[in-house]
Amino acid sequence: MQRRRWHEFDGRSDLERAAASAIVTSAQRAIAERGAFHIVLAGGTTPRNVYRALRTATTDWSAWHIYFGDERCLPPADPQRNSAMASSAWLDQVAIPGRQIHPIPAQLGPEKAAHRYAQEVARMNGGSDFDLVLLGLGEDGHTASLFPGQAWESAITLPPVIAVLDAPKPPPQRVSLSPERLSKARQVIFLVNGTGKHEALRDWRNGEPIPASRITPDGGVDIFVNPSPNS
Repeated sequence: MQRRRWHEFDGRSDLERAAASAIVTSAQRAIAERGAFHIVLAGGTTPRNVYRALRTATTDWSAWHIYFGDERCLPPADPQRNSAMASSAWLDQVAIPGRQIHPIPAQLGPEKAAHRYAQEVARMNGGSDFDLVLLGLGEDGHTASLFPGQAWESAITLPPVIAVLDAPKPPPQRVSLSPERLSKARQVIFLVNGTGKHEALRDWRNGEPIPASRITPDGGVDIFVNPSPNS
């Protein structure tokens, strides 16, 4: 079962400020306790301004290690790639060592990229828990590239990284961390701007088995949501 803590904000800018603050706080705690901060980034449009706000954060960038929850199978510089968005909005502007930024090699195709990224994630302190996982929510309830009605939902076991061959949104070929691997985290925060997502949010609140509900870390999940469609 997923334990959920809902945090509602009056507007998108309030949500973004709170999210940036929560990320920096998580980093400070991880660096103080373990000497490093391992974060999984969300893609899409909602986190972009959060990433921009992090440019001016006061933190030890040399201790940050960046991973991605999913990626589109497109060339590395394609602006639709999650890694390209995060780089232009934030990562290119701060002093995180390049060897500590781990994009998904989705340009290799879904199967090969999933295999390679599973190896990459396994090398992270022996495949230990992430410190923080950021996720979004789609209008159909998907998170990362875990879409409803696909084979992963009925699989008994899943690898840590999944090859997605037929996503209902373009491009159809993608790579995604599995629900189990995303759940191996000390903290999980969903960033949800409410426009167009009211039905998915209603189903989630009512306990419907949408893909986002499959992320079940031991500590539960925090959901930062701006429910107003006009913000």
